[in-house]
Order: sequence, then structure tokens, then C-alpha cells
Amino acid sequence: MDRLQTLEMFVTVAERGGFAAAARELRVSPPAVTRGIAELEARLGVVLFHRSTRAVTLTDEGSGFLDKARRIIGELDEAERQLSGARSEPRGQFHVTAPVAFGRLHVLPVVTELLDRHADLNIQMMLIDRNVRIIEEGIDVAVRIGSLADSALKAVRIGAVRQVLVASPAYLARRGVPESVADLAGHQIIGTTGPRAATEWRFGGRRDPVAVRPRLLVNTVDAAVAAAEAGVGIANLLSYQVADSLRVGRLIEVLRPETPDALPIHLLFEASRASAPATRAFVDAMRARGLHGQLSH
Repeated sequence: MDRLQTLEMFVTVAERGGFAAAARELRVSPPAVTRGIAELEARLGVVLFHRSTRAVTLTDEGSGFLDKARRIIGELDEAERQLSGARSEPRGQFHVTAPVAFGRLHVLPVVTELLDRHADLNIQMMLIDRNVRIIEEGIDVAVRIGSLADSALKAVRIGAVRQVLVASPAYLARRGVPESVADLAGHQIIGTTGPRAATEWRFGGRRDPVAVRPRLLVNTVDAAVAAAEAGVGIANLLSYQVADSLRVGRLIEVLRPETPDALPIHLLFEASRASAPATRAFVDAMRARGLHGQLSH
């Protein structure tokens, strides 16, 4: 069995979580996959997977080797595309992840457009309000809102979004409208789990964050919006998440003169994927969407 084939088997087993699932993906027999992994482990002199009757998981050595194997396969695929003249045409499977509401409003239209334009392209979207591990989870491009941690990933800024503090008319009639950031200490706070800290809010012009203590903590944006509309308290959300509620009056923005800092929107991907046709097409389409002005109001 050739070296590239065993690498492809290794990556597929790691991504699918099992030998049988990898065999179905690669359209070979399970014994062939088992034999290929055994040959690769013998050649490398390490054990790549922990095997049990319930699960197949990567060893430490396997985890460290996975990114390298993906990069080798990706670079070979790109070289073949260039030689075959397919460099400019997106094709194959493309994986993108984004926050739920943002993905539905601003990524899905781009995905739909790309699918209409490129018949040989397939796209898998993972909409989730947490930062997934791009390399480990096989993501081609991730949409990130907020400050970025230092990493070797390539980042392309495509816009910014305004944070807004909102509450229902009924809540404000009952508890009063906060006139300053200091007044937040006397109000009920709705917090969310996820990338944005629930216990610290940063405001423009203030060097230090403001500590808040959520009375209610929820794990989805939809739940936070619903709780705010129900009069539970004040929530710190993003402008596009509450645009409809603000427009019809279910929510009212408070403390706008002291609004929290705007958050940048980036596309993150491995540098080795930057020249891939699908990545370039997606990044260009997201840039063309013009999110710099659209989300800052």
C-alpha cells in the first residue's frame, strides 16, 4: 500500500472517528483500512490511535501528526489542481463555521451564491456559538467575531459589529433606565456563555472592563434575546442579533453614549489553504458583502 494512501486513511479515520466509517468514506473494506493504519504505524514507529470496542481516538503522537498529514494531502491536491488547469474553479468539499445568527444572516447567502455558481462545489456549514478548533475539526474557514488570540492562522478582517445593551420596555418601566455604566450595578443582567465573557463588559473610553454579575446565564443568543424581551433584565448583544426586536420596539437600547466597543469580524484559515479555489472564492464573496458599514449602525 503506498504512503499517500495510508496518509489518507489515517486522516479519514481521525475525522470520522472509526475504521468502519473511514472505509465507507474511502469506499474500501474495513480490513484494508486496518491494514493501512498498521503499515503507517509500523513505518513511523508509533501508535497513532487508541483502539477500544467503543471508540477510536488519537494518541498524543497521532494528534501531533494529524495536522502534518492534512497539510501534505492538501498541498498535493493543490498541486494536482494547478497542473490540471482547475486552479481557478472551486470544487470538492468545503467546510465553514460561523456563529449561529451571523451565519444564518450573512454566511448562508454567500454559500447559496457559491453553490449556484460552482456545480462541482459542496459546502458543509457548522453554525455554532463557540470557537471551534479549526485544524482539529477540519474547518477550511471560520468566521470569528471579537478579538483574536495569537496563532499561526491567517486572518482577514471583513468588518465590525456594534455591541448594544438592550432591555424590554416593561423592564425599564419597572426598574428604571440606567443613566450611566455605574447604574448597571443596580440592574438585573442577562449573560451568555461562549467566546464573549459574561462577567466583564468593555466600554469605549474605559481602559478597564466593567464587572457584571448575571442574574440569568444562558448558552444561546436566541435565549438571551427572548429573556430580554420577557423583561428579565439588560443584555449585551450584537446589533444584528437584535435588529428586528429594536425595530418593532420589543427591545430598547440603553446607554448608547457609553456603548461597548465594536467587535471586529475576521475570517480565519490555515495559510496553506489561502490559495485553494474554494477558500479564495468564499473570502472574496464575504469581503464583497460589505459588512464594514452594514453591521456598525
